Amino acid sequence: MEKFNNTPLSSSQEDVQEKELGKLLIVSAPSGSGKSTIVNWLMETHPELNLAFSISCTSRAPRGTEQNGVEYFFLTPEEFKEKIANDEFLEYEEVYEDRFYGTLKEQVVRQRAMGQNVVFDVDVKGGCNIKQHYGDEALSIFIQPPSIEELRRRLVNRGTDTPEAIEDRLSKASYELTFAPRFDCVVVNDDLETAEADAYRIISEFLNQ
Repeated sequence: MEKFNNTPLSSSQEDVQEKELGKLLIVSAPSGSGKSTIVNWLMETHPELNLAFSISCTSRAPRGTEQNGVEYFFLTPEEFKEKIANDEFLEYEEVYEDRFYGTLKEQVVRQRAMGQNVVFDVDVKGGCNIKQHYGDEALSIFIQPPSIEELRRRLVNRGTDTPEAIEDRLSKASYELTFAPRFDCVVVNDDLETAEADAYRIISEFLNQ
């Protein structure tokens, strides 16, 4: 199990950290809006942006070839709850009973100190919580579908959900769309190439500030 070092930084380490700190990018969207497609395109097509996913924690077991410290940090529910009690998370969510996902504050500090521009691919509530914590240090982007009906069409065409699950996703999406004004920028994914170009321009401007 990954161990987290709580040793304070020395003054020399702090100097290096101040000079090389990566920036923070929060990307949120309702399910089916194309968020992950856009983020993955940015990371694969534009290595000059030096983007790296925030490595989250989860209390679920690894799947397939997933490795601890790569896709996630895998914790037991008890370990996760202990970190919650110690206020170690930027944001977390209990999706089902004892099934947690969350972002550790210390892990973000580590990745920024390495000079990585850290990308948070999170739900809208998590995105708002991270933005509230970091303020102007972070750029928050909301990926918005052109309409609920278009979102319905995309979810149906994906063919991965039952009709009932699609209706649940659409109901949740309608609620999540109300969070859009709380983000710094909104990118409407009507045409994927246009949305990708818009996201690239917005992120490049932020990183070059």
